[in-house]
Amino acid sequence: MEESKSLVRRWEDMEIDILVRIFKEFDVIELTSGISRVCSSWRLACSDPLLWKTVDLGILKSNFIQIPTLPYIWVDDRSNKKLTRVLKIAMGLSCGSVTCIIFHVNLYLKDDHLIHIAERCPRLKHLVLPAWDLITKGGICEAIRKWEELESMTMPYICSPPYIMEVIGMNCKNFTQLKVMGCFNVLFASSIAKYLPKLKVLSLRCSTLFMEALILILDCMEHLEVLNVAHCLFIEDLPPPASRRIIRELNEAIIEKAKASRLRTFFYCHKESCVLCQRMVNDNGSMRWFKYEEGSWRNDEVSSLAY
Repeated sequence: MEESKSLVRRWEDMEIDILVRIFKEFDVIELTSGISRVCSSWRLACSDPLLWKTVDLGILKSNFIQIPTLPYIWVDDRSNKKLTRVLKIAMGLSCGSVTCIIFHVNLYLKDDHLIHIAERCPRLKHLVLPAWDLITKGGICEAIRKWEELESMTMPYICSPPYIMEVIGMNCKNFTQLKVMGCFNVLFASSIAKYLPKLKVLSLRCSTLFMEALILILDCMEHLEVLNVAHCLFIEDLPPPASRRIIRELNEAIIEKAKASRLRTFFYCHKESCVLCQRMVNDNGSMRWFKYEEGSWRNDEVSSLAY
């Protein structure tokens, strides 16, 4: 009887590598729910860099209400408190090993959230941040200045893109991939051409895309290798008294221009039966992802930008 008792192993005696393999099956909410406080062995396992290369907050959403004035959303304080708690624990356990962080399309950060991440993730390479209504110009710029190793970013449309393109160009020398979710106009295109001339991959998937902006990208981005304009709502500016019109399909001249360019891969969609293209039309060029399949906002024809 005494011998059998001595063979009983406790959870805290389990090998660390076994615990890490188990914890790799947990999502970030589960990892930050308190398992690191069970014992010293579990704490050590929860701090293993293998668990924190990617912090996926795609399952965490804000409870928000759209409002007619800036910042156009009001976020329930309970959402902010939950996000703050998860980030604080995750950043503490990760010990600076995070290289990729993914935020839900409807998870609204504030400046203090972003700066907290930037200070504790100096090696960040990939950032998926498709919503930043509550983040100020100063907040995003301060964060990006700390991410010198940043290589790719998913971002929303912003009214004044030059400042963000400039700060990326000045501080992130390895930056080569950009995905824009929203509206892509001439100002956006010219900002990229000016400040990110060595960009290699650009995805505008499910965006409102102005034809003049597309032509500018094709003409000016000499180092661009991959361009994705699949499921975009194409807009053409017209001379007065008309203003603009929607183009359902790319014309052959643009397609041939893209094929004749330096691009290695050009993704576009010309199927009238395409569900995503129809959704873009129904949503007036601003995809309402919350109405559709959960996680569909993560997809991209460019594999390196699909999360």
